[in-house]
Amino acid sequence: MASEETKAKKQRNEECIINSLPEDLIERIFLRLPVSTLLRCVSVCKHWHNFIRDPQFVVSHFQCAPRDVLLFFQQESISGEPYPSDAILIDEAWSPSTCAVPVIGPDDFLFGSCNGLLGLYTKASTIKIANLATGECLHLEKPAKNVKGDHFSFYSFGFHPVTKEYKITHFLGDCVEGRPHNKDRFSTIQVYTLGDEKWKDIRTPEALSLISVRNSGVINVDGKMYWLTEEMLASWQHAVMSFDLREESFAMIQLPAAREDHDYFGPRKFWIRDIDGKICIVTAQISRYGPKALAGELQIWTLDNTVEQQRWSQKYNIKNPPNYIPGPHFVHRDRILAQLCSDNVYAYELFGENFDVNLCKGVNLLDFSPRKPYNMQSYICVKSLVHLDVYKKAGIVHRPKQWEGWQLKKWETWKRRLSKLADLQCRMHKFEHHLLEVAETMGKRCQFLKDKQHNIAEHVLTELKQVLQHKPDNPDQLRSIRRLNWVEYSQAQRKLEVRLSKTEDMMKVVQQAQDMLDQIKLQEWRSETKNFVSSSQEDYFYHPLQNFVLICIVL
Repeated sequence: MASEETKAKKQRNEECIINSLPEDLIERIFLRLPVSTLLRCVSVCKHWHNFIRDPQFVVSHFQCAPRDVLLFFQQESISGEPYPSDAILIDEAWSPSTCAVPVIGPDDFLFGSCNGLLGLYTKASTIKIANLATGECLHLEKPAKNVKGDHFSFYSFGFHPVTKEYKITHFLGDCVEGRPHNKDRFSTIQVYTLGDEKWKDIRTPEALSLISVRNSGVINVDGKMYWLTEEMLASWQHAVMSFDLREESFAMIQLPAAREDHDYFGPRKFWIRDIDGKICIVTAQISRYGPKALAGELQIWTLDNTVEQQRWSQKYNIKNPPNYIPGPHFVHRDRILAQLCSDNVYAYELFGENFDVNLCKGVNLLDFSPRKPYNMQSYICVKSLVHLDVYKKAGIVHRPKQWEGWQLKKWETWKRRLSKLADLQCRMHKFEHHLLEVAETMGKRCQFLKDKQHNIAEHVLTELKQVLQHKPDNPDQLRSIRRLNWVEYSQAQRKLEVRLSKTEDMMKVVQQAQDMLDQIKLQEWRSETKNFVSSSQEDYFYHPLQNFVLICIVL
């Protein structure tokens, strides 16, 4: 009893010491901790709970958090087999993640990333706002259900730094034969503020091009949404449209002065991108021989906002550009994310304003086969403590359907493949461990025979020692069954094939050692038939069944 009181008193004293530290020092410590650790710290004491849940600390934490790259691949059918939507996180060391992002369902489409929150939707009727780190989700009704021709580029998710409001926007195509059809043009933007009861429609100044939105993308910078639209009288026949999330008003920004294009290349393509919080226009001519291949030089222009005016400046001029420009973020930490002719995604260092991608130092991030090219999105994201509870009281929020996502029948085959792979890995791991135990036992026997001047034993012992260098970890420490992302799944399949090949080679060496031991022992027993029984009793390296078979042979 006394010891328990002593422990309790010691614990209270320790808590007092920690909580007696200056608030700014506690904040500095907490700001360096990842979200997973802070979620455990919340339950330590009331003081820490209130500190970590404080909205101001939440903002400070995600502002200091490391920025990762999130590569998203939407669900698609490959050779008649469905592949689910999936995402790969690339950390600060440019190392790809191995496990799937839990909040992303197999049928989800990604349309935004903001302060650690992901904006997702399904083709049916659901929009989902999900915290990447905590797994918390908010399900909303879509403003228009089953809109024909809907696309992830027609949705956007942004945050206004002054009002602290999160807003979802949707470009609603003009009606065709009495129903919305996201095909050519739109005159309405549907807007929803998290926490409100319903969506509202805002008319555009004029009918704008949906094709430009789909081809060039949408970005959110400093509380405004930007996209490209056709403008026949403007430079390059395009202009930037902006939508202020606070004022819910529109504005147009002219592009930089056009330069003369080369006649031997095809028409020019345009994209709008976000580089380090700045609006960027990316443009290049396409090849006459391949409608998706870029040719010539890739120009990257950034918009500099000053008090007096807005001014475009050319940031990069890339020779031999990549085939595909992912968005909305394709430059991160002075590297450009590029997809070349092969099924690989690279990160190339940016050298000055003019450089050649083919001559730059690049890092091969991942092999995206068998996924189709030109189907990848790239976002800069953080892991944050942003909570969604405050928005869940709105009437538009609803519970997800019971049968959706991984519960659908079409994903049963995919789940069985993952389970089968995990089971094969466990079985292979145990078999390797057992095989190496047998090899180790045989190695001891070969060492014994080598000491007895058996020359053949020395050769087999050398081969067994090479086998024993590949001893696996303890098979009892099995990895937990988690859903791998498709990149890791493909790598795991290849690794399993390599391990199987190595195991076959190991089995040959072990079998040769067994044959050699059987031959030597048989010769010894034939020459010393009088001492056969005592000799076999002393041989503790052999299985009783093997001894029985050899006895039958001799007799």
